[in-house]
Amino acid sequence: MSNGIKEKLKNCKQYQKFDAYKEKVLAMTNDSLEKTVAVALAVCFVCAILVSLAAVALRPMQVENKALDMKKNILDVAGLLNEGTDINQAFADQIEEKLVDIATGDYVDDIDAAAYDQRKAAKDPAQNIRLTRDQDIASIKVKAKIAKVYLVKKDNQIESIILPVHGYGLWSTMYGFLALQADGQTVKSINFYDQAETPGLGGEVVNPNWRALWAGKKVYGESGEVELALVKGVVDTAKSGAEYKVDGLAGATLTSLGVSNLIQYWMSAEGFKSYLDKIKSNG
Repeated sequence: MSNGIKEKLKNCKQYQKFDAYKEKVLAMTNDSLEKTVAVALAVCFVCAILVSLAAVALRPMQVENKALDMKKNILDVAGLLNEGTDINQAFADQIEEKLVDIATGDYVDDIDAAAYDQRKAAKDPAQNIRLTRDQDIASIKVKAKIAKVYLVKKDNQIESIILPVHGYGLWSTMYGFLALQADGQTVKSINFYDQAETPGLGGEVVNPNWRALWAGKKVYGESGEVELALVKGVVDTAKSGAEYKVDGLAGATLTSLGVSNLIQYWMSAEGFKSYLDKIKSNG
């Protein structure tokens, strides 16, 4: 046991009570039922304290690793992740975090973007919007009023826009990022960092080969409606409209439908369309 944990145990009131209880137990005869039960309870009590202390001690490390993994996924979808990349430095140098009011498409500057947790906000009635059945094509039930987006900039000009997207597949809510070129129309990449779809089927949403199929695809048709979607089978590039279609996931019809639905929702007026329109109008 480390000295740090020993010191915390000495200052723990529950452990001090346990220490007094231990003395009483030791005074019992070894063959008594009371002592057997007391010793078993004492062991459970000590183990519970050690586990609790370990959880508290490791919590900051877990939070840091979670944040680092999120930055890694953002750099990946932005095409900025290479072997040996210093993730924190690359993120700080090349990614700008911004908060967007989904309803208006305007930036929100009075909230700390770095500290904002969109998934947590989506669970807070004061910060979310409950969707109607007709609106909820992505099967998410609620959405946060404010979304966190990520801008890749060079010489103060936007190179790409990374949008958080999520929606239900077959077994799980799939959370990911969609990276668009600065035109707000052309897909650069897609990445799902949190999903529990069937391995080898719907779980192929994380397959680099399938993800590569998204590059260069278009989101909006000539009328401004969302046309980007998955098709059953393989896209026929000779047919008109192929630039809006991506190969479906073999043997994963419902997951493919879920991906199409979440793209349809988040790129529509219910999602980021107002924001993207303002990006386009500002050049």
